[in-house]
Amino acid sequence: MKLFDVYPLFDITPVKAGGCYVWDDAGTRYLDLYGGHAVISVGHSHPVYISKISEQLQQIGFYSNSVKIPQQQELANKLGQLSGFDAYQLFLCNSGAEANENALKLASFATGRKKVISFKKGFHGRTSAVVSVTDNPKIIAPLNETDNAVILPLNDIKTVENNLKKRDVAAVIVEGIQGIGGIHVPDPDFLEQLSQLCKQYGSLLVLDEIQSGYGRSGKFFAFQHTKIQPDMITMAKGMGNGFPIGGVLINPDLKPWHGMLGTTFGGNYLACAAGIAVLDIMEQEKLVANAKKTGNFLLEKLSGLSGVKEVRGQGLMIGIEFEEAVKPIRQKLLFEEKIFTGVSGAHIIRLLPPLSLTMDQATYFIEKFEKVLSELRVHSNEID
Repeated sequence: MKLFDVYPLFDITPVKAGGCYVWDDAGTRYLDLYGGHAVISVGHSHPVYISKISEQLQQIGFYSNSVKIPQQQELANKLGQLSGFDAYQLFLCNSGAEANENALKLASFATGRKKVISFKKGFHGRTSAVVSVTDNPKIIAPLNETDNAVILPLNDIKTVENNLKKRDVAAVIVEGIQGIGGIHVPDPDFLEQLSQLCKQYGSLLVLDEIQSGYGRSGKFFAFQHTKIQPDMITMAKGMGNGFPIGGVLINPDLKPWHGMLGTTFGGNYLACAAGIAVLDIMEQEKLVANAKKTGNFLLEKLSGLSGVKEVRGQGLMIGIEFEEAVKPIRQKLLFEEKIFTGVSGAHIIRLLPPLSLTMDQATYFIEKFEKVLSELRVHSNEID
């Protein structure tokens, strides 16, 4: 049987990982500044993480949500304490798309409305409702096309209000920092006005923190760089450090009823063990503060590099934009300097390393990045 060929693959086979490093089957070590799409939050194969999941598996790995699973409440308590949203409610699921899907569904239940406002260059997932509000026609099948999706320019508050005035919008969904769209940080004033307008017109505000949350921005959630209190907050990628888990933080004003939402695997014993381990490590190793410190260092150093058009981001969620295509830069970083990075479109390099990235590792990256840019400039000049 063949695999369904939807992923362009590098000819690299990772077999081992630790901290901010990955080793392939030939024994080559790579510095990981991408974390598998921002998933690796506390570092690869952290001993506390391994121990917590292993111990749980020796007891019980799975049962359905028809029984009490105390680890769910333990996870909720730790998450509430570290995030500052202890008064909110937690619904556990399996992925970012599922978290966003349930948040929009809940908003529709609560308001009795159908329409959802999202924003240009936004990405919210590949399942039914959330792919329809994702700004990428290539991944929207005819089945997913709907008049309920309203995609507007980011930071254009007047256009948003004109749509909210119709009072048919169930939810406005916005990323704390746009990830796949190129690391665009919403203007703080825009988010604060957006929150006020949602309250004024009876729509719910959903903060998609799938990629930007869990300490990556230097705050637990990226929107906490503002003063807003969203109706719902969605989480996933960094939540389980590689174990599939997602969640929705839900304002206490929104009341559940039995059967309203549901999931088979969400909140299972192993997922909760992974989630609890991540929060314990984040707290013990002060990884949110580390993300801020190391991220600020990278942002400063990258902004001064020759040839860079713009550097955007917060903490360890960074986009480096160039006038020219970045494929040669990424290729040299990966295959010559053995450093994983990501991209957004043709012109943006994305950095999403584990939150445990050290200053020495950040400095090493800057040195290698400067080297690659210098070599490409020399090569370009030789061709000219």
